Amino acid sequence: MALRKCGNLFAARLAANSARSASTMTVRDALNQAMDEEIKRDDRVFLLGEEVAQYDGAYKISKGLWKKHGDKRIIDTPITEMGFAGIAVGAAFAGLRPICEFMTFNFSMQAIDQIINSAAKTYYMSAGRVPVPIVFRGPNGAAAGVAAQHSQDYSAWYAHCPGLKVLSPYSAEDAKGLLKAAIRDDNPVVFLENEILYGQSFPVSDEVLSDEFVVPIGKAKIERQGDHVTIVSYSRGVEFALEAAKQLESIGVSSEVVNLRSLRPFDFETIRQSVHKTHHLVSVETGWPFAGIGAEIAAQVMESDVFDQLDAPLLRVTGVDVPMPYAHTLEQAALPTAEHVVKAVKKSLNIA
Repeated sequence: MALRKCGNLFAARLAANSARSASTMTVRDALNQAMDEEIKRDDRVFLLGEEVAQYDGAYKISKGLWKKHGDKRIIDTPITEMGFAGIAVGAAFAGLRPICEFMTFNFSMQAIDQIINSAAKTYYMSAGRVPVPIVFRGPNGAAAGVAAQHSQDYSAWYAHCPGLKVLSPYSAEDAKGLLKAAIRDDNPVVFLENEILYGQSFPVSDEVLSDEFVVPIGKAKIERQGDHVTIVSYSRGVEFALEAAKQLESIGVSSEVVNLRSLRPFDFETIRQSVHKTHHLVSVETGWPFAGIGAEIAAQVMESDVFDQLDAPLLRVTGVDVPMPYAHTLEQAALPTAEHVVKAVKKSLNIA
């Protein structure tokens, strides 16, 4: 009887562990968990922004945090991005570690002076005496049906600026691990989320569920191994790249998909190693083509030994070079898809 009980207990624990290992998490919950854990871990961390407290956040990213941590840690602000971003930067100057949420990064333009001239430059201008440990986070890029003033992708804008670290997660693992790393970093971090990805679920391991799980800043992740072509992307573009890789597999093309995760610092070494294997390169982004992330990848390829490894020119898949239309059909036409990625890969490999 005792042996049977022990066997049943072992089986129950094994089943519980297997279920936990096979669990899934949405990007929304991953971001919420990251902030919750870091607020508990460090009493200098707090969240401020429009509707983040009593309303639980415009996209429910901060759901439950105000009730759990109170008014001093979760702070509702007036609708004044320049004002509350300035308060957050000043708090970082004073040794706190604020998380400043923008309802959309389109509205961060109202606070651009605080982000660039105050947050990004102060450590350098103070000769290293004044660190600015702050995270600016919120949805970036196109959502659905919100037109030009709510759909812009600011990846290349912020990645252009020395003094900032710029992160752009794809999965729940990325979202949790990168946000925790950003909060712990002593530099200003621009954390570019994607509204469409908030509700998507991803498998997560026991390691991801741990309170101490952190993804290192500046390190890309190979989402899929392949031999014939390297597809590099970030944020929602990784979704298109992975879908394209599945379609290409059906015609015998093996695609390696690289999720950049971090746009500044930029992990060019992972791209270099991949292209040395595949000899073909396609970049994917949802933003505009001119001076975009793909253009920077192309420049670094040209200026390095990677150029000698290419058997075809690097090809870029991007959004269309227009402000985002409001009409649904035009909005669809303005954004890249997996089919665009497949077409670019076929062109690179000279497949009809």
